[in-house]
Amino acid sequence: MPSTFTRTFVAAPGHIDELGHVNNTVWVQWIQDMATAHWDAVARPEDRAAFFWVVVRHEIDYRGNVSEGESVTATTWIEGPAQGAKSLRRVEFTDAAGKRLVSAATTWAMLDRASGRLARVRPEVLAAFL
Repeated sequence: MPSTFTRTFVAAPGHIDELGHVNNTVWVQWIQDMATAHWDAVARPEDRAAFFWVVVRHEIDYRGNVSEGESVTATTWIEGPAQGAKSLRRVEFTDAAGKRLVSAATTWAMLDRASGRLARVRPEVLAAFL
């Protein structure tokens, strides 16, 4: 069972589009914010110092939305073992009633800070997340 990480986001006036709800670009930013916060909270200090992650793919399903002032709870986890330099992260956003509004499968690639090149994700790097 993967370890999950949870955070709450509140829709601010700047997040709202002409349709009166959170803009798609904001959802993408929140997905990225969740991944970064999870890495910063759980990764070993030596791994945070040696590696960083970049997005190679976002797949997002929008099933609902929220308006200004409303909050969502985001939950993220790493799904399965890494594939070379890539790792799959899931993120789900639910409203106050627990209804799933947005879900994402995001593929990230790990890079070595010193060289800027792809780095194979070793099991010990993801151990704390699984």
